[in-house]
Amino acid sequence: MKSSRLLSILLLLQTRGTMTAARLAEELEVSVRTVYRDVEALHAAGVPLYGDAGHRGGYRLLAGHRSRLTDLYAREAEALVLAGLPVAADELGLGGHFADAQLKLRAALPVPLREHVDRLRTRFHIDAPGWYAEETEAPFLSGVAEALRTGRVLAVRYRRWKEPSEVDRRLEPYGLVLKAGRWYLVAGPGPRTYRVDQILDLTLTEEEARIPEGFDLAAHWRASQADFHARLHQGDALVRISPRGAARLTGAAARALAENGTPEPDGWTRATLPVESPEHAHGFLLGLGEEVEVLAPEELRERIAATARTLAQRYG
Repeated sequence: MKSSRLLSILLLLQTRGTMTAARLAEELEVSVRTVYRDVEALHAAGVPLYGDAGHRGGYRLLAGHRSRLTDLYAREAEALVLAGLPVAADELGLGGHFADAQLKLRAALPVPLREHVDRLRTRFHIDAPGWYAEETEAPFLSGVAEALRTGRVLAVRYRRWKEPSEVDRRLEPYGLVLKAGRWYLVAGPGPRTYRVDQILDLTLTEEEARIPEGFDLAAHWRASQADFHARLHQGDALVRISPRGAARLTGAAARALAENGTPEPDGWTRATLPVESPEHAHGFLLGLGEEVEVLAPEELRERIAATARTLAQRYG
């Protein structure tokens, strides 16, 4: 939508200062010619927008000019409200600042849009952890967040799963990630990932943290998650599964069924499912009970059959 793009140009120049037509085109994913036309439209609308020629040139707004939030569209206002649900702000110790920002945003909106987002806010609530997840306390979360805000090194006492179970670490914080209700710190050297709720003690040092140039937290997290899942599923199991059993599959197993499942005349589906290990596969597939039949590997089939015979004798 052209009007939305014009507002985007104004906001980009307002927040970043001088920008070339080529840079604006790259940000907006349009052609340079489209940017030229949009700038002409802004000029015609009386926006104090100027262009400077030369190597260091580009478009800029007259000093002191600010666009108003009254130009927000309903969908954009909705996105701001929903993106600002106070789930993470409270945990990071920013609840009060979040409330102040919400009040300022609300006051800047025109009355009809303000009433709309007020209704919308009462219709959405985020409860991030899963149903069976235990609530975890992370008493040093605000300290980690402060280190990130100020760019300082952390000295922590950390609890891990292998011996020695408690270790001292010097960490250069690169970013915080909230996943399934649990906070993770990505930090150097490495970088490596640490559960914030496993930090037993924390000292904020005066040493400056150095984040590698070009480090992208979101890209790093996606890559580490992909690597984790690749290492997680080390084997496969060929199965026949009923419609009821198929409905109970989740994650990688559900995706594999959808991608390679072959329907059979009796309504069941034959598919190769990824499994983490023989022990995990044994428990996972037994949990599906009579809704699944393991065809291969033979060792897994025999192990499940032996367990079924034991259960039959025990409950016979």
